Amino acid sequence: MSELEETGLASLSLAGGSWFPYPEYEDRQIWDELFGSSAERVIQMAEKYLDYEWVVVPASAYLEFERSGDRQSMERPYDMNRKVLNTFALAELAEGQGRFLDGIADGLWAGAQMPSWVLSAHLPRQASGRSIPDGKQEVIDLGSAGFGASMSVICHIFEKDLDPAVVRAVKSAVREKVLNPYLDPSCRDANWWMADDWKPGQLINNWNPWCNSNVLLCFLMMEDDPEILAEAVRLSAASVDRFLNYVKGDGACEEGPAYWEHAAGKLYDYLRIMDYATGVSCLDNGLVRRMGEYISRSYIGDGMVVNFADASASFTPDIPLVYRYGYDCGSREMMNFALYLLYNPVSADFRYPQLPIGNDIWRSLETLRYMGKMRHEIDSLNVLCTNLSGRSGLSLASEKSDMAVTPASVRASLRAEVPQCTWYPETEFAYMRNRSGWFLAAKGGNNSESHNHNDVGTFILYIDDVPVLVDAGVGTYTKKTFSHERYDIWSMQSDWHNLPMINGTSQIFGREFKAADVKCSTSKLSFSAELSGAYSDAASCRSWIRSYSMGENELKISDRFVLSDRIVADTVNFLVQGRVYLPGESIGPGSEVPAGQVVIVNGGIAVSLSCPLSLQPSVKEMPLTDPRMSNVWGPVLRRISFVSAADAPAKGHYGFVVRQIS
Repeated sequence: MSELEETGLASLSLAGGSWFPYPEYEDRQIWDELFGSSAERVIQMAEKYLDYEWVVVPASAYLEFERSGDRQSMERPYDMNRKVLNTFALAELAEGQGRFLDGIADGLWAGAQMPSWVLSAHLPRQASGRSIPDGKQEVIDLGSAGFGASMSVICHIFEKDLDPAVVRAVKSAVREKVLNPYLDPSCRDANWWMADDWKPGQLINNWNPWCNSNVLLCFLMMEDDPEILAEAVRLSAASVDRFLNYVKGDGACEEGPAYWEHAAGKLYDYLRIMDYATGVSCLDNGLVRRMGEYISRSYIGDGMVVNFADASASFTPDIPLVYRYGYDCGSREMMNFALYLLYNPVSADFRYPQLPIGNDIWRSLETLRYMGKMRHEIDSLNVLCTNLSGRSGLSLASEKSDMAVTPASVRASLRAEVPQCTWYPETEFAYMRNRSGWFLAAKGGNNSESHNHNDVGTFILYIDDVPVLVDAGVGTYTKKTFSHERYDIWSMQSDWHNLPMINGTSQIFGREFKAADVKCSTSKLSFSAELSGAYSDAASCRSWIRSYSMGENELKISDRFVLSDRIVADTVNFLVQGRVYLPGESIGPGSEVPAGQVVIVNGGIAVSLSCPLSLQPSVKEMPLTDPRMSNVWGPVLRRISFVSAADAPAKGHYGFVVRQIS
């Protein structure tokens, strides 16, 4: 990646926006072709905002983060202003009649007058430590970089049609809030995501590509001095290089699928912008491709994904982003995955993608460039779906036989390139599928990963896309989420993951608390890890080897342990969605759960979880009052706890087997 810092600098005479890969606003024919059938929806959305009153984010909304930890009071009106501005801009490009130009000018003007574009939750990076702008220091966060990029792009596109005072206000605001603090060495501590003094072992997360891609847009659109522009590009290239050096070579996103769009996805945006502006392309790169394909591999089905760390289990990625990332890095798997997500089971065909309309206008514009390619492929798939007999000549269809082609089989063929087992040896994630519709994800890792939960060795299990053993994920972000009280939150604790409490002891936070000897057999669909290192000395644990082995219709879970001393009982926990029936309870007429078993029923799937007779099972409910969780899991999750005798042997084995009940 070092060529980013050197090769492209000679072409930086493209300062001030002349590199921009989109037509002038007046080139109506090109814009009409780009928008196509998307134009009507965008215009209709913008029409709803014609009487929009731009919201001034009050001081009390900023202060609410300090007072109660609530960040939404500030973020809701802020995000709404950004969305309306982007919607007006897209609608005007789609229609071209000037109806939305006043709205664009008003939105730009309102944005330029804000004292800060930084989110209240991130403003404590100021020297004052306050969550309200103090006027003494400008920092750059996800909000300010993204808002600056939108302001810069929109101002550039419509500059000829805007009052010069509005243009000057925007340029001044972007320089004050983004350009100057990015170049200012005294701001590097506050702008920690640049990783200016990064050392091995320190964390770099999605903020790096997310901010750098947007800051790069600001400079390319707004900076006319080629020397300053060259310095900004050098800084950003060096910063993104450090992110790529930090990312594991296997390409997994340790922050989970919900952060893929902001980590790998924003890296892709950065590289695409750099390619446009300098002619330097790094998209044909093995690591970049592996980072992209992670989103395909971590998709379980029916909108459910592997949700380790701060990720929701219910998530559908930005489909056009997945497609264009795959197209540009040469991944047919990613392109097919995007098409797969566009299947409509009700109509049994593939629908056209919708243009994303949010607060990221760059991604909306980029989607337009690839929309024609996606529609062409969708048309081909739909022709295939209407041909319900004979073999397909398309590479997407099955080559096994002359069986009739159905829409379902066409859709299934789009996932044919996904391997049965994906092993990420550096991140220590393993994803396994069998022919019976079972999906297992397991992890090793350490307890100081980005957006960490204390969850070394945990796993999730789905059958036919239905959750059986789950990871709760995370609730709505508050001040507590990213504070010293983070691990007071139940969903961050190992006790509420599919893990043991060893000698009554839970896992604790810290990079040194990690798995060891992590192994995965992709042919045998098995995984094992030594977990003793994830617990403190209080566990008196010399060894605790957790292993998973998946057959066609069962999952074996094994805990083999050696303790230095037996202090209290062990507890092995499993988190489930659905009903739980303990031994002796009735699951139907004449059907009683036998000793040594627990039955779990969820969404039409029923499984037995067999356990050693020496362990006593019990169930505890966790009511879900946070909508971010309840929208996924419903009103409650249940934890099954298997407790050993207080004087159980210090060396032994706990074995569990999950089997589907027909």
